[in-house]
Amino acid sequence: MDILERITIDKIREVALRKSMISISQLEASSLFERETVSLATAIKNGSGIIAEHKRRSPSKSVINNSLSVQDVALGYEDAGASGMSVLTDGKYFGGSLDDLVLARAATKFPLLRKEFIVNEYQILEAKAYGADAILLIAATLSRKQIEQFSTFAKELGLDVLCESHNEEELHNSLTETVDLIGINNRNLKTFEVSIDTSKELSKLIPEDFIKVSESGINSVAAIKELQPYGFKGFLIGENFMKTDNPGAAAQDFIKQL
Repeated sequence: MDILERITIDKIREVALRKSMISISQLEASSLFERETVSLATAIKNGSGIIAEHKRRSPSKSVINNSLSVQDVALGYEDAGASGMSVLTDGKYFGGSLDDLVLARAATKFPLLRKEFIVNEYQILEAKAYGADAILLIAATLSRKQIEQFSTFAKELGLDVLCESHNEEELHNSLTETVDLIGINNRNLKTFEVSIDTSKELSKLIPEDFIKVSESGINSVAAIKELQPYGFKGFLIGENFMKTDNPGAAAQDFIKQL
């Protein structure tokens, strides 16, 4: 069993527990549920294309940065000119929470992506209720039918959808009309090896009506310039900023060089 399978099994149990504690009607009564969302896809098309991440730790890197407030990180990224912010809300493996999403939302106005292992529509309602503008779907853990179901539901709530693939089969399942952004994850989830060649190889299979986003291993301006000729407009960057003492300043320096 690989790490993604373990996370998915744990997530199904976790969501079942949360559903028993907080009802759908309670989520829908949230003050943020009626908030008009901001399109991440539009922000990427019209801006720097950088989706800067808030990530405390990961299974592959252990602790990255536990010392910073999510509000400060969010404000720093927004001021730096990032097109949006990815907020990891998984607790067990990444040290995040839905509270991080609320705090980032209270501090900023730019688009927020709930980065989570989504296995149930309930989590999409949570994303809306806690202030997200977009959700992540991971094709490696979902069938094409689930991707269509979850992305359609997200669009009904006004959320953009980023669907992430690692290989050609997953990419094929991701190409549905209710997905806005196609992400190519350059990290091999079995070996944790990272290569931006994955984005290059799969880019030719992505129709032009999707926004292409490259994820993982984007640690230099040179890497972005290498990927842009392949049609990539979005670049999700996590550890490169979070491993510094001031992620916002690191993002600002990075974006100025683009």
